[in-house]
Amino acid sequence: MICRMWHGWTSVAQADAYETFLREEVVRGIAARLTVGFHGIELLRRTAGNEVEFVTLMWFDSIDAVRAFAGPDYEQAVILPTARRLLARFDDRATHFEVRIPGPAHRHAT
Repeated sequence: MICRMWHGWTSVAQADAYETFLREEVVRGIAARLTVGFHGIELLRRTAGNEVEFVTLMWFDSIDAVRAFAGPDYEQAVILPTARRLLARFDDRATHFEVRIPGPAHRHAT
């Protein structure tokens, strides 16, 4: 199993709008178009001073499944135009980890 990790930061004022966009547009869109090899997405959020950090964790069977989502340059971040407007800054590249001990929600996928 592969975990794709990505970070983005918003202002405190934009954080709720960004989270709503992620929930209603991005997560639903990803779940609707990816079926084979995709096992879900998790969203983490924390306020740090005058900005809010978001971390997305996406779960895939393999790097090939990641490529089906992100394309041949699978480490390139996939950022929609609305997200670009709401984010103050973001990682240009995602990182990918082999999951060695999956958590309870992901044990079925290994």
